[in-house]
Amino acid sequence: MKIYLNGKLIPEREAKISVFDHGLLYGDGVFEGIRSYNGRVFELDTHIDRLYDSAKAIALEIPMTRAGMKSAVIRTCAANKTTDGYIRLVVTRGVGTLGLNPYLCKKPQIIIIAADIQLYPKKLYDEGLKIVTVGTIRNLSEALNPRIKSLNYLNNILAKIEAINSGCMEAVMLNSQGAVAEATGDNIFIVRGNSVVTPPVNEGILEGITRNTVMTLAKEFGLDVSETRLSRYDLYTADEVFLTGTAAEVIGVVNIDRRQIGDGTPGAITRKLMKRYRQHASSTGSPIQ
Repeated sequence: MKIYLNGKLIPEREAKISVFDHGLLYGDGVFEGIRSYNGRVFELDTHIDRLYDSAKAIALEIPMTRAGMKSAVIRTCAANKTTDGYIRLVVTRGVGTLGLNPYLCKKPQIIIIAADIQLYPKKLYDEGLKIVTVGTIRNLSEALNPRIKSLNYLNNILAKIEAINSGCMEAVMLNSQGAVAEATGDNIFIVRGNSVVTPPVNEGILEGITRNTVMTLAKEFGLDVSETRLSRYDLYTADEVFLTGTAAEVIGVVNIDRRQIGDGTPGAITRKLMKRYRQHASSTGSPIQ
């Protein structure tokens, strides 16, 4: 595997950063997870725009144009023959001191990894996920806004630990007001009748690119799509629940906190959106040359 590191493609074993990089020391940096399908990188421009927005929010100046970053992603995919896979794009603050001062870090590091990922086994797409609500609340927007896709994922990791310790692969995270925010790595939706509902971004969620794509596809099906505050009651009594994310795509949830959702299988609308999303993602995107 070849890793893109600061303008060069180098063998995996030679891809190294300093122990004084603030991305390592403090989680100071931003990233994007991106998918490629059929030789095309899906929603590449949108992912790069979000990367630069996240960087701007933490006062991190990326030393590359957006066009240059797009070219670097495609170049890395081509070098690794990653026609169907997962791309991790990382920008760290760079090498600094043991102190917090980010302005002592003079040169941000740009890292691109193009590989494979399988977040959930196929069986769970067919049968659905069982998830649990956890006690770890989502970061407050006033503290670390979840719309910033930063390298500091400890909030999500703590929630993931709770889920795994409860025998589940994923968790529902609430915000400080007790409203539903999102899962540890995915956005959450409910279906009630002809309505598809997801929490708005001001409830403390990452504005997922897959989330937004699925909302568009649902509208094309004639479904009533809205962003509304949700409680656990809304999850428990929904006809269907599903998660969306770059790695997860669309996956149904059939049990939350030991309460069966619907008939206990991924619902018809979930399955319809799952199929349509894969068709859409496989037929659009930036060509890998």
